[in-house]
Amino acid sequence: MELLKEDLLIEKKSKFFSYLYSVQTKEQVEEIIRQLSKEHKKATHICYAYRLKTPFAEKAVDDGEPSGTAGRPILMTLQRKDMFDYLVVVVRYFGGIKLGAGGLIRAYSKSAAMLFD
Repeated sequence: MELLKEDLLIEKKSKFFSYLYSVQTKEQVEEIIRQLSKEHKKATHICYAYRLKTPFAEKAVDDGEPSGTAGRPILMTLQRKDMFDYLVVVVRYFGGIKLGAGGLIRAYSKSAAMLFD
């Protein structure tokens, strides 16, 4: 489990820290999420998605964001690029301005896509 890239997106005062990891197991995913939860204690949300090739598994987690507005857009980025054995985590610090469902989907999609530029 190796951190391959990280980036930052600021959208209407909310900060979205994004991380790309190479992973092979669900246990590695869980360990990375535990580490990031400790590192980002004051974060509002820690949303993520991963895809594993063998055995096949994929999962999207919204972590308190409205259903389908965070984990699903991240997962869709991995699916569009046909990427396996990767974990994308986006840590959000709420900036005081609500983004709405469309704004959240755009922000999480962009945060994930930036990791592959």
